[in-house]
Amino acid sequence: MAGEIPITRNPVSPERAEAVRSAVRLAVRLGDSRLARPEDAAGLYTLLSDPAVHAPIYTLPRPLTEASVEAFIETHIIEREAGIGLLFVREGEGGRILGYSDVQVWPEWAAGELGGALHPSLHGQGAGGRGAAASFGWMFDGLCLDLICETAALDNLATQRLLDGLGFRRMGEVTSERADGTSRVSLVWEMTRAEWDAACSKS
Repeated sequence: MAGEIPITRNPVSPERAEAVRSAVRLAVRLGDSRLARPEDAAGLYTLLSDPAVHAPIYTLPRPLTEASVEAFIETHIIEREAGIGLLFVREGEGGRILGYSDVQVWPEWAAGELGGALHPSLHGQGAGGRGAAASFGWMFDGLCLDLICETAALDNLATQRLLDGLGFRRMGEVTSERADGTSRVSLVWEMTRAEWDAACSKS
């Protein structure tokens, strides 16, 4: 996102940053989701082509085509090798892709961001909230992060309620740049590892 986030930037030692990169390189699963592969492009495109899925998400490729989705997957494979990004897909019956998770990491600050979406058939069942909470916990523990920074469009009320409900702190607004160079204003939230641990201990 063109340097806009995270808002909080606490540099970590080179050794700690490398530990974060190493954790990213070693990651193979996120809950019931696996790493995306180039051959997932058609199935992931089918999921993402639904406006109910792609409309709120600024990080997806534009224009959205099967070829651009394949390039999106391949970019994340390169990011995993560099220790800065991961892309997971969630499969349903028959291998149908029902969701994806996009993890971006800033090792130098031990910080990360989680994006993603579920198929509309899974909306309204609490799966998104449970999955997000589990994913945030995994990012803190599995990727050795100190901070998670999240964004949402001004009209994305569902994500706003989710992040507020999990105890993320609102940090203001930033201008999010899309892959095609256009932009949108996004709300920003952050949570530290200490805040997450404290919230989990109360639940």
